[in-house]
Amino acid sequence: MLGTNSCHEKPEQNVTAGKPAFVAVDWGTSSFRGWLMTADGNALAETRGPEGMLHCATAGFAPVLADHLARLGGMQNLPVLICGMAGARQGWIEAPYLHTPTRLDALHDGAQRVDTQGDVRILPGIAQADAAAPDVMRGEETQLLGVTEPGFTGLVCIPGTHSKWVWIESGSVVSFTTYMTGELFSVITQHSILKHAVDHDAPSPAANDAFRDGLQRALDAPAGLTASLFSLRAAQLLGFQQQADGTARLSGLLIGTEIADAGSRYGTRHPVRLIGAGALKDLYASALAAAGFDVTIVDAERASQHGLTKAAIHLWGAQFT
Repeated sequence: MLGTNSCHEKPEQNVTAGKPAFVAVDWGTSSFRGWLMTADGNALAETRGPEGMLHCATAGFAPVLADHLARLGGMQNLPVLICGMAGARQGWIEAPYLHTPTRLDALHDGAQRVDTQGDVRILPGIAQADAAAPDVMRGEETQLLGVTEPGFTGLVCIPGTHSKWVWIESGSVVSFTTYMTGELFSVITQHSILKHAVDHDAPSPAANDAFRDGLQRALDAPAGLTASLFSLRAAQLLGFQQQADGTARLSGLLIGTEIADAGSRYGTRHPVRLIGAGALKDLYASALAAAGFDVTIVDAERASQHGLTKAAIHLWGAQFT
């Protein structure tokens, strides 16, 4: 059943409601998102910008953080906890990967302190150091911490440029798989013959009949993806389909192929927590339900905030009371 997950665990602390406790930062490849947080996981203020890891490679990380702290009201005296690409090898400092299986409630043990003004720490990513199925994540592990309870067992799906499917057992990340679904969509619509099969001015695709058609084709025959992709263009040339439906149908094909493979790896009997936002979240929710999954939807930004809060409690909880 589709719904909103309201089971976020609240840190058990004696805190003053509304009192700033720390600054939470999700620092991606191309974006910065920061929040002034209370110890019980509420955001009092936020700051956003395009100064991701790529920008900071030349501009520097410390000046960008200082600027955003100033926007939050000069909170340089509060501890700062960061997740995401700021901890990559090309980031501010490397926060080495924790290797699967790893407990989510132990993420804070891998936090690296930055040699800069104040107490600034960066959470690690998680690596699957398996030669047969190598994989890595940075940032998503914090969202996983935010949406799971101690002892949680189940599947989590995080759609995006590189979608993640994660199997968690008794609170530990046991295995995960990354799908380049979003990046493939971008490459195909910009640099392949199918750039003529989509309406580039159309709004984000919806879970309409064209999307459902592409989805079902992929679920029925995921190994035939490349044939289905060319068929999409041919059907338009022969007048069977319209360019206006191309984006939705292509989305259905790619998302359906991802879900079919994930279902073969992990099965469909487990409930899935879907971490997402916007139109993409809605597409995945519809697709997962059609594929037979029991889905609970969780807002991606709140997942990051809750995960950072849980880790911050472990690191600085004594200071928050």
